[in-house]
Amino acid sequence: MTLSSLLAVFAHPDDESLSAGGTLARHAAAGARTAVVTATWAEGTPRAAELAEALRILGAGTPRLLGYRDAGAPQSAPGAVRFRDAPLDEAVGQLVAHLREFRPEVVVTHDAYGGLTGHPDHVRTHRVTMLAVEAAGLERLYPDAGEPWQPSALYSASHPHSAIRAWGGHMAVAGKAMHTVPDERITATVDVTPWLEQKVAAVLAHRTEVERGAAPGMIASLRAADRKRLLSTEWYIRHDPVSPAAAQTELIAGT
Repeated sequence: MTLSSLLAVFAHPDDESLSAGGTLARHAAAGARTAVVTATWAEGTPRAAELAEALRILGAGTPRLLGYRDAGAPQSAPGAVRFRDAPLDEAVGQLVAHLREFRPEVVVTHDAYGGLTGHPDHVRTHRVTMLAVEAAGLERLYPDAGEPWQPSALYSASHPHSAIRAWGGHMAVAGKAMHTVPDERITATVDVTPWLEQKVAAVLAHRTEVERGAAPGMIASLRAADRKRLLSTEWYIRHDPVSPAAAQTELIAGT
């Protein structure tokens, strides 16, 4: 069985491809509706255009931008507030509107650490998404944001401690801290090898980040074998369904 709809919520353009690109491509190829909400960067900016190309490659529709400013990039959304400084209720309400409009079966976002790097925008995205998934099903919360809709499950993209052996040597060179979870916390391990070519192409579509030597730039410099070792598996933590009556839904098709 394949999911009928999957909505990913990430902080920056490129997070969707790095953290869940294989999962998005996998379900899109199987006919599921897939989409991505990105918290930062505004329409008309170069990275928004790169995001559109990445989503085209993954089969994940067109960008859904909340339009907040990236904490480290004033040019990301001129005149907008930094995402980390935005009123919580406002940010949650914006995401609730997307959830009620797209009506996803499953939502995917950053984990509580904010992924390997622990970026503050990633952490903020996790918290906003957790609140919005619950609020989306409650008719008296954000009544102007559309008809209530309750996703069946929420997964956070993460890395187990054991992954440090693969990622550590590359991220450590850039002086990055590593935020991983105990292996037993991982509840879904997704082999995305058949969609690896799409995932890598989507990562490399974020040319700005390739050129400045961020994670996509590191991936661009790797041999094909190293890319496969680093990117062919995606890990997730399933959170309890927010609707007790909802049927069990698995992120991995066929299980």
